[in-house]
Amino acid sequence: MIAKIVKGKGFAGVVNYILDQKKGTELLNSEGLRLKNKEAIVESFKQQAELNSKISKPVYHISLSFSAKDKEFLSNELMADIAKQYMSRMKIFNTQFLIARHFDKEHPHIHLLINRVGYHGKTISDRNDRIRSEKICKDLTRKHGLYFAKGKEEVKVNRLHEPDKTKYVIYDALKKHIGKCSDWSELIEKLRQEGIQVDFKTKGKTMEVQGVRFTKGRLTFNGSKVDRQFSFSKIDARIQENQQKTSKDYTKQLISTRDLLREILTQSELINQYSKEENSKKPKVKRKSAKRRFRI
Repeated sequence: MIAKIVKGKGFAGVVNYILDQKKGTELLNSEGLRLKNKEAIVESFKQQAELNSKISKPVYHISLSFSAKDKEFLSNELMADIAKQYMSRMKIFNTQFLIARHFDKEHPHIHLLINRVGYHGKTISDRNDRIRSEKICKDLTRKHGLYFAKGKEEVKVNRLHEPDKTKYVIYDALKKHIGKCSDWSELIEKLRQEGIQVDFKTKGKTMEVQGVRFTKGRLTFNGSKVDRQFSFSKIDARIQENQQKTSKDYTKQLISTRDLLREILTQSELINQYSKEENSKKPKVKRKSAKRRFRI
């Protein structure tokens, strides 16, 4: 279960969106509103918001999304109950709201529209709301035995925009190949076949590897920025684990990952040295110092 919070100035647009019958909308619960039609609902929200002109954004639109794996389990009644528990723990009391369920996506989700101006003109606080909301969602997911998505597994890549879209493509490639590779050369080749280039960052002028970066197209990400499990040290540890599992005679056949990296980096250094000799006659251009990187 995850929540998306949006605050705004006007109620009309949100009411029309939430109650759009093209989304298979079902109204689950409401309070303090005239439900004759959309116009009456909007007018109810607007009249109460006028009790406190200091709030520039009285619209509180919160969507609660659940895993598709819980689809059969989540009845309208349970989702409405979870929404009320969420509101209570967010300290949303004594104000107008409506709760509606949409059926236009694969995963179950509901929309909450709340007036941040309470019945007596009191403000519904939004202080640290996103931080509080994240913790509440996790607690309610555990409480009701709902499915916890692992990492980025349920992200819809086709709906993302750059740079996130490329980042998730790299994530998927690393997830697919790391568990099957027993050395860095093998992993580098697998990624190259998917259009991903590997770049090692070293410490000063030494061969000591400090980090790894992945490039696809014009976008480059540090391994840990793709995901924490893809920092250099964690990938390196996983590769060494794979070596131990696949080697029949570990003491004789295990090739040190560090030695292999030194060999790869040395080859890159020789290539770079050759390029320098070929271009030695060209005028030198001063450049700012930077960490050395070796591209494979």
